[in-house]
Amino acid sequence: MNNHDETPDNEPTDSFPRASEGQPSEPVPTEGSLAEQRLPEARTEGVAVEYVSPGVGQPAETLPGDPMAVATAGYRGQRILPEDLRISWSWPHLIVFLFFGFASLMVVQLSFVFYVSANRNLSAKQVEQVFESNPQLLVGTNVLWYALLFLFLYVTLAVLRGLPFWRTLGWRKLNPNPAAGRGSGWMYFFSGCGLAIFVALASYNMKNTEHLPIQEIFKNRTGAMLLMGMAVLVAPLVEETVFRGYLYPIFAKSLGVLPGILITGVLFGLMHGSQLGWTWGLVLLLSFVGVIFTFARARTGTVLASFLLHLGYNSMIAVSSIIATKGFQHIPIKP
Repeated sequence: MNNHDETPDNEPTDSFPRASEGQPSEPVPTEGSLAEQRLPEARTEGVAVEYVSPGVGQPAETLPGDPMAVATAGYRGQRILPEDLRISWSWPHLIVFLFFGFASLMVVQLSFVFYVSANRNLSAKQVEQVFESNPQLLVGTNVLWYALLFLFLYVTLAVLRGLPFWRTLGWRKLNPNPAAGRGSGWMYFFSGCGLAIFVALASYNMKNTEHLPIQEIFKNRTGAMLLMGMAVLVAPLVEETVFRGYLYPIFAKSLGVLPGILITGVLFGLMHGSQLGWTWGLVLLLSFVGVIFTFARARTGTVLASFLLHLGYNSMIAVSSIIATKGFQHIPIKP
């Protein structure tokens, strides 16, 4: 007797729905299916996995009869991003940040100029001399500008997007791992001290370093103390957050880790060019320092490593300046 409820031998016994009226012609993975087992990162809305458009990258592996062939149709490859490069901003945000940084610097400097020249007819040269003779104005300008940059990043990344500010910008716990070439916090700090000694020796016989713009601040004890205080207490925090926390990830994510390290380091050196009178030997040395800082950030995955390097570097400069001048009693000095 024929039993019409039995499945014929020549028909498949798969568990997926067959093509019929109102049903799809291809199997559709459901929750908990192979789709989630193969690509768990795909549920993070493109944060951990970046899909590459057709023709870019390597083709995704496809197995015969694999239902993921449907789920991944149209994608030719994927790139897994390290955790420290999973950022929420992109090039448009960087352009707005650069515009804001330039505009805010101009506003701050012009505000101080108007304040200094109020009720006085001072020429541009006289205003410059006022700033040189009053280091409080110069240091105050920089600190206020730094605060505005932090405010921009805080509002656009933490407030508007609801993200943790410090962790978003790469500040994570430093996990020492000697086997992987990662040391403790003290190792990075003292390495920064050694880097400062190396730069001092390398620039000792360099020409055109006698009249640098930054030396004008060292003409009096107050200016020297303010500059050293800002160099140790403010500059490492702000510059590492901006360069290694904000700029490096977008360069590394878009161009690759090595280009990201080099570009960030060079920009770090160029930012200090005006302070060094565009003495290119010193600018190149400082760019090299920036590359070392960025390499530490990329190696460890945290801005804390480059911050400790930077802190050690600036601290060694400050301590050597204090010793050389016997507590800033004998100035001017050569920084």
